Amino acid sequence: MNYRHAFHAGNFSDVFKHAVMAVLIEHLKQKNSPFCYMDTHAGIGQYDLMAIQAQKTGEYKDGIAQLLDAAEEVPALKPYLDAVRSLNTPDTLRYYPGSPKLARMLMRPTDRMVACELHPEDAQTLKSLFRGDRQVAIHHADGYKSLKAFLPPPERRGLVHIDPPYEDREEFVNLTRWLALTHKRWPTGMYLVWYPIKDRRPIKRFYEELVGSGMNRQLVCELNLNPDNTPDALNGSGLLIINPPFEADKKIRSILSTLEKVFDAKGKSRCEWLVGE
Repeated sequence: MNYRHAFHAGNFSDVFKHAVMAVLIEHLKQKNSPFCYMDTHAGIGQYDLMAIQAQKTGEYKDGIAQLLDAAEEVPALKPYLDAVRSLNTPDTLRYYPGSPKLARMLMRPTDRMVACELHPEDAQTLKSLFRGDRQVAIHHADGYKSLKAFLPPPERRGLVHIDPPYEDREEFVNLTRWLALTHKRWPTGMYLVWYPIKDRRPIKRFYEELVGSGMNRQLVCELNLNPDNTPDALNGSGLLIINPPFEADKKIRSILSTLEKVFDAKGKSRCEWLVGE
């Protein structure tokens, strides 16, 4: 309950996560039938990078600001970068879309979003952002418990984004348990899970539990700015994708290659199957 993403909005981790999220949503749009996007830890939806929180850390300056200034772009980044640019003037970067805002910007008139946020102030801010939007339902609720309440969706197609704060030492354990339960309810759904790369030991156990979970088609993608030798630092950003679309891994690798150069990554990034078909 203490974590506030406003201090970290637009950092390198957000850039990687949201660029990949945009790839997955764009794939869902290739079919005419509607889809549902669900966000379990939605935050406030949109962030002011000139606000005191973002200015205090300045993390966006080494994240989205650096990417927007870079000369190199790849086609896979275009939907994400177009969305960010549309919130700002050509010469000013002030606003950054959180996951629900980005998803809403990419959705079609027939698609639907369910967003959950447990922090009471953030939930209210999120409700205000989407007030009057009939395609969006905001719930002040526990995101994990909401998985059982809202899945599978009537559309039977969609993306579930799970992005907890990892303040709880047992977060990876809780995450694996809820993923396994939810996957049984909706095995054909697409899941995007973000996790921080600090101490490798809980991540290694997380991978082991995932392999033994019985869930197939698990893709692991990591952007590592630093080698794994500083347990207390955020060395990288990880994404677990369950049921990724065909050839999504190729697009993600092109994103990783660009971000490694832009952010001058010193660690080793990866995009590989943890569990295949």
